[in-house]
Parts: sequence; structure tokens; C-alpha cells
Amino acid sequence: MVTIICPIYNEEKFIAKCIESILGQDFPQDELEILLIDGMSSDNTRQIISQYTAQHSNIQLIDNPNRTVPYALNIGIREAKGDVIIRLDAHCKYPENYVSTLSQKLTELNADNVGGVWKTLPANDSCIALAIAIASSHPFGVGDSKHKTGATQIIEVDTVPFGCYRREVFDRIGLFDTDLTRNQDDEFNARLIKNGGKIFLIPDIVIEYTARETISKMRKMYYQYGLFKPLVNKKLGKAATTRQFFPLMFLIGLVIGAIVSPFSKVLCAVYLLVLALYFGIGLIVGIKKALENRRFALIFLMPFVFLNVHLSYGFGYLIGIYKVLMNKDFNVKYNR
Repeated sequence: MVTIICPIYNEEKFIAKCIESILGQDFPQDELEILLIDGMSSDNTRQIISQYTAQHSNIQLIDNPNRTVPYALNIGIREAKGDVIIRLDAHCKYPENYVSTLSQKLTELNADNVGGVWKTLPANDSCIALAIAIASSHPFGVGDSKHKTGATQIIEVDTVPFGCYRREVFDRIGLFDTDLTRNQDDEFNARLIKNGGKIFLIPDIVIEYTARETISKMRKMYYQYGLFKPLVNKKLGKAATTRQFFPLMFLIGLVIGAIVSPFSKVLCAVYLLVLALYFGIGLIVGIKKALENRRFALIFLMPFVFLNVHLSYGFGYLIGIYKVLMNKDFNVKYNR
């Protein structure tokens, strides 16, 4: 049996599409357990799910009074009956061979975790939503994160989205860390690799992921990603990846450069050159995407959105370092 665990909170816009993609799997439904772990949604999410639970005995709605994702995942793992556990996200639509292929590859590759790649979609038809989706899947926005930027062959990686795990992995190395409102997958997968586990990206499996629809929601998400990274590093005793440092370095460079450049023509020239290079790359991406999509506002939106991604993440990372050094509480209010 395979158990699907899906943490949810206020997902009325996405939950039906997500459930339909699970019910449309080519995997036998009588061998598929679907656990929807809800953080006490205040919108119509629970009502929508109740319509499905009334018709499908393999779907369960389970309460998560602590609301955050790691608590939901751990509740689901404890309740799961399957030998294989797949973690899903309600913001996504999954191909019909998602469960069958990942569970098969888990065995074929002798892996501990396998996952697919994201096809990042805009939340609506606006130019800003399209710009956010592009930035969230472009190497200039997210670095060499292969599950976001794409891959051409099966490769061993440091993390995958919404992993497909062997059940015994959780018995061996423990559950998800409930201190990590964000980045709990990164910490768990790094812990898995540290204990000899192997993670593979399966490029033939394409997940349709819906990006955030507004700049403010995007900023909040990337701020939280940055915020929890230092805590992840502290728990692991090392940095899980090197790409996480670039937004922080960019932010620090911006601040220091602005302070010192007035006192040196050379430093001022270097500072302006770096800024010109940064915004030049953003403009080049904007021009290319504007021509591809026939949305010419992207020329100016892309540099703006990239800047917001990097500064939000970098500022969150800086606050995270402060919280780690000062032993401050990392609790944040979680919502989509």
C-alpha cells in the first residue's frame, strides 16, 4: 500500500484540483491511502474535502491543531498504513502516473526518496503573476535547484519536492523537525543523506506547481525560506547547500557598498558595475520572456521581481542568523 500525506490550510482554490489529480492516478485506488492533514482551515477547504470523503473511503480528513506543515507530516506518518509514503502539496496538480512511477523508481534505484520536477505556473493571467512564476523557476532566481529549473536525466540530488519515501526511513532517522515551519524537507533530506540515504530526481515526472499570485505573498514565502535556513544549518551542523548564501551575500553587498562607495571612486565604480550587471541580467531575462509570452511588461517586471526574491530571502536569512546567535524563538504565523 502507498500512503499519500497532504498538509493543507485554507486551500479552497486548489484542493479540488489536487484531489482530482490523486483520484485520477493509474495506481489502484484500493491500494492508495489518502490522508489530508488540515491546519483547521477557516475557508471552505473542509467542506470541499467532506464531499470527497463521503464518496471515497480511502480519503481521510485529519485535524492538525498545531497548523504548521511539519506537524501535519508527522501526524500523517504516524497514521499511515503504507510501506511507501508520498508527501504532496495542495498547490499542485500531479500527472496520472505520479504514484506508480515514483513507487517503481524507489525500488529500481534502491533509493530512499525520489521526486519529480516542477512546472511552475502563474496563479492567474496577470503579468505580475507570470513574472513571479518565471522568477521562481529561473536559475537567476533560484540557483541550481534542479527540481525547479529542470533536468534531462535521472540524477542524484540533495532534495526533491514532495518526496516519495520508504516507510522504514522514518523509523531509521526520525520524523520531520517541528521547529521548522519552512525548510523542513531540506533538513530531513540532508539528515537522510548524512545517514547514508540516496535521493533521486525523476525528470519524466512533472508536477504543475502554482506560484504565489502577489508580490507580498511571494516576499513572505521567500522571507520565511531564508529565515529558517540558519536554523536548519545549526541542526545539521553544516550548510545543506551553497546556493543558499548568495541572496545573503547580495544583500550585505548592497548595504556595505552603499555605505562605503561615497568614500572611494574605485569602490563606487565596482558597486555601480555590480548593480548594472545584476539589473542587466534581469532585463535580459525580461526581454527574452516578454518576447516568448508577448507580455512586454515583463521587461521591467523581471528585474523588480528578482530583486524582491533575493532581498526577501537574504533579509530573512539575516534575521535567522540573529535568532540563532541570540537563541530567539523562530515561531511565525503560518498561512498560504
